[in-house]
Amino acid sequence: MKKLPVGLEDFKKLIKNDFYYVDKTLIIRELLSEWGDVNLFTRPRRFGKTLTLDMVKCFFEIGQDKSLFDGLAISKEKELCERYQARFPVIFISLKGINADTFETARDILAKVIRNEAIRHQQLMESTVLSVFEKKQLEPLLLGEITDPILVDSLRTLSELLCKHYGREVLILIDEYDVPLAKAESNGYYDKMVNLLRVLFEQTLKTNSSMFCALLTGCLRVSKESIFTGLNKVSVFTVTHPRFSDSFGFTDTEVRTLLDYYQFASHYETIRDWYDGYHFADADIYCPWDVINYCKDLRANPNEDPHAYWMNTSGHDIIEKLIREADSSTLKGEIEDLLDGRSIRKKVIEELTYRDLNRSIENIWSILFTTGYLTQQGKSAGDTLDLIIPNRGIREVFKFKIFERISRNIKKDAKNLRKFCELFPQGKAQEIEDQFNEFLRKNISIRDSDKENFYHGYLLGMLLSMDEWRIRSNCESGEGFCDISIEIADQKTGIIIELKYDKEDRLDEFCKAALAQIENKKYQIEGAEKILKYGIACCKKHCKVICAK
Repeated sequence: MKKLPVGLEDFKKLIKNDFYYVDKTLIIRELLSEWGDVNLFTRPRRFGKTLTLDMVKCFFEIGQDKSLFDGLAISKEKELCERYQARFPVIFISLKGINADTFETARDILAKVIRNEAIRHQQLMESTVLSVFEKKQLEPLLLGEITDPILVDSLRTLSELLCKHYGREVLILIDEYDVPLAKAESNGYYDKMVNLLRVLFEQTLKTNSSMFCALLTGCLRVSKESIFTGLNKVSVFTVTHPRFSDSFGFTDTEVRTLLDYYQFASHYETIRDWYDGYHFADADIYCPWDVINYCKDLRANPNEDPHAYWMNTSGHDIIEKLIREADSSTLKGEIEDLLDGRSIRKKVIEELTYRDLNRSIENIWSILFTTGYLTQQGKSAGDTLDLIIPNRGIREVFKFKIFERISRNIKKDAKNLRKFCELFPQGKAQEIEDQFNEFLRKNISIRDSDKENFYHGYLLGMLLSMDEWRIRSNCESGEGFCDISIEIADQKTGIIIELKYDKEDRLDEFCKAALAQIENKKYQIEGAEKILKYGIACCKKHCKVICAK
């Protein structure tokens, strides 16, 4: 069977080494049917933007192996292939690696990226078409002697030289164009980076007679920052635009075909629950990064549980900001609605930038939408959308960040936390109940399929602050598995806690059921002279605690 291309963004390597490829080549036909000089595609991370641009490069670039496309959908377009395939010089740079603490370092990384692309075209120095003076323009790029004036004019210079050498206009591809802006905002040099990219893009893309067309990809549309000042109309294809809606990410048909190929059809419902749910205009889309990673794990272990693979692709700072703001605002209820599978109606402005995030808390919904944490449900009403968490995988990202926040909040108040924990060996059920209710009221609750696990994890995290106690979770005891057991050696005391969740608020009844389970399953703690048994029942943001000795 073909290998699964986890993280592989090199189209030639993918095809030559027999990796599985979900055929997205018809984007080429769509592009050629109608395009502007500059075309911008915005999609979330890990939706195949880089691989698609590299595939486009391999199709158009002079000298590329045409057989790479044998059997792919675009190869059936005979006239189009005859006219366009392997007939254009191509400039391809990726800005995704421009991540630096200072503007000067970021600027140097950008210069190195462009130098590497110039080196890829160093055959221009042997050209019999270019003059000595024209070749001289290329020398600073090849030698790394790139001053600011040379840097901002570098891509235009390279395109002009390529166009003259080959006698053909140049295709310009710029991947992840907005990453330098995100990093600049995080590190305090945003205005400098905006100015640099504005001049670079204007010089490269504005009235450049050597350019066939340009394709750019990114997460956000940043025209409000005037990055594209003075350019002719930029064709922008966001996640709400009907054109190219299925060109990035996997459709349901593509996922079913992949699962059939690897004989994983029985996992279809699980994969749909965890990784489907994105709505790009009229297309329902799966996150390809998650699907490919899970299928690779299934090949190693057919019983492997799904994971939130997308969680490890970024720091998820935007989620952290949302949760932080929710500590003291009505956002808390909206987050809980989202976690509970409900939608919230919000105005979405797709031209917002990373800087706009700090200007109004309401802007956070637009950023969450464009970066893939939320998706639209149903049809839009102008710029007002019903937003929803797309799938279980993304819900796990929210949950993880919420638990991190809860843990930090708990640790901030170590003194009161210790007083709370010390109530347990004293058997003070009412005070435990009052304080636990206060903790629940202050923090975001997670009311999903793992309801009991949420309260279990929350309480366990608080108790684990007692380093001198021996605390175990879901441990084997008696004739079953105890939710939480605590051994306090110096007090010769044991504590057994059983938690229950009830959506109907029958907390007293469920507390008694929890205590009955402790007795029936004969949970015990070896060596403890005194054992306290707690039944704790929770519903939404309140609880009931009963203690038996």
